[in-house]
Amino acid sequence: MKKLLTILSMLVFSSVLYAQMTATGYVYNDTNGNGRRDRREPGVAGVSVSNGVQVAVTNASGHYELPVGLDNIIFVIKPSGYTIPTDAHNLPKFYHIHKPQGSPTLKYGGVAPTGRLPKSVDFPLIQHVEPTDFTALIFGDPQAYTEQEIAYFAKGVVAELEGVANIAFGLSLGDLVGDRLTLHNPYIKAVAKVGIPWYNLMGNHDMDYDAPADSLADETFEASFGPANYAFNYGNAHFIVLDDILYPDPRDGKGYWGGFRKDQLDFVENNLKHVSKDKLIVLAFHIPLQHTDEDAFRNADRQRLFDLLRDFPNTLSMSAHSHLQRQNFYGREDGWRQDTPHHEYNAGTTSGDWYSGVSNALGVPASTMRDGTPKGYAFLRINGNQYTIDYKVAGEPDSLQINLFHPKVVAQGRGTQAGIFANFFMGHEGNTVEYRIGDGDWRPMHYVEAPDPAFLSQLFQWDMADELVPGRRPSNAVNSKHLWRGNIMTNLPVGEHRIEVRATDMFGRTFTQQSSYRLAEPVTIP
Repeated sequence: MKKLLTILSMLVFSSVLYAQMTATGYVYNDTNGNGRRDRREPGVAGVSVSNGVQVAVTNASGHYELPVGLDNIIFVIKPSGYTIPTDAHNLPKFYHIHKPQGSPTLKYGGVAPTGRLPKSVDFPLIQHVEPTDFTALIFGDPQAYTEQEIAYFAKGVVAELEGVANIAFGLSLGDLVGDRLTLHNPYIKAVAKVGIPWYNLMGNHDMDYDAPADSLADETFEASFGPANYAFNYGNAHFIVLDDILYPDPRDGKGYWGGFRKDQLDFVENNLKHVSKDKLIVLAFHIPLQHTDEDAFRNADRQRLFDLLRDFPNTLSMSAHSHLQRQNFYGREDGWRQDTPHHEYNAGTTSGDWYSGVSNALGVPASTMRDGTPKGYAFLRINGNQYTIDYKVAGEPDSLQINLFHPKVVAQGRGTQAGIFANFFMGHEGNTVEYRIGDGDWRPMHYVEAPDPAFLSQLFQWDMADELVPGRRPSNAVNSKHLWRGNIMTNLPVGEHRIEVRATDMFGRTFTQQSSYRLAEPVTIP
């Protein structure tokens, strides 16, 4: 018995030693690009490296040390002026997974045991002239549930971006797939064809639903993409990517809730200690920060995040999840600590309304979203510590920023309650939206929160059809947050009349769209 107790004590002691290890290594300039630290390759000083919570900064020789346990991903926070190697599918390789015992038993496997910690965990960087004026490509929710939907995503979105020029990198804002995590690999192969480095974050449909705790819900995501919480620099911008899904929901153990664990926000705090206040801080996560009485997001977590950002005057958040598009602003009444509100771009999705609707000319479902925003993607354009965002409708010219809906023909000289509706996809309440008929005076359009009638007309095609329509009926409409209305002028001559709408976005840029309607002689009832 005494011998058995001695053996058990030794095993416990050795497991504690094994669990409380120190990762050491170097961040170095990989001058020959072979991915190995050769003797003459210099270390890079002043680079942040993290274990997911603590952040260490490399010394003059590029050396760092960090504590690690049995479940850590050690990663370098890419500094400006350097690139990170990518794999064959353009995924940045900036991390080392340390899970000596692997993931717990999960349906989709998670991470296989990684074994002992290497003697030196080194990170190669490649020196590169990096402009402060650059563009990133942003995808919301590809969210394919089947191989067929992966094909729709590839054909309807990726194909028009293959070989795109002058884009620094891409970022997908979660829900890369729809619950079937075996589709992560087909998704990776599809996005790789864009041909640029591609970062990813986790959505609620990328989780291990059989995970016993929130900290383990990202195991299969980690196996495919690396850490679910990380950061990197590009130009004068600092990007922070976070998993903001609490699963299981700590309120009742069912479903999920928007929010952050303490260790995640500790990482943000430790990381920001080493970030210059003049940088643009870009946060990316899946679930929007917006909530009403904490229905969708835990307010204490949002508040701590806002507190951590109080001394950074240039910030932006990006989210997806909602399958519509809107601009959210958070002021002091929401807990934001600065006079200028914090902007969150809740991005439209590449899957649109979950691959619903009639098929377009490519044989891909049109997938217009419930607020009338066509499916698409965004270009985040950064100049120094300032930014603009452009939304691109998939399969349409860049100029399509407004969709108009109105009657095709109206009785001349007779009043009508029908209207001219302008859905300004990147708009929000407070934007200036005007219209004119022909060469007449510009008149203001009035902001309304209502379903987009153009989207309603699509639903009617399904609901009033005599035969089944191929594909899946779109979701029911919701109030659009970027819809304006103007009156139809009927006191003009019989004939065709041009409608012109112009809208100015939050960045001061003006976009136009034209259409026409016809005035006809009134028809009397005999």
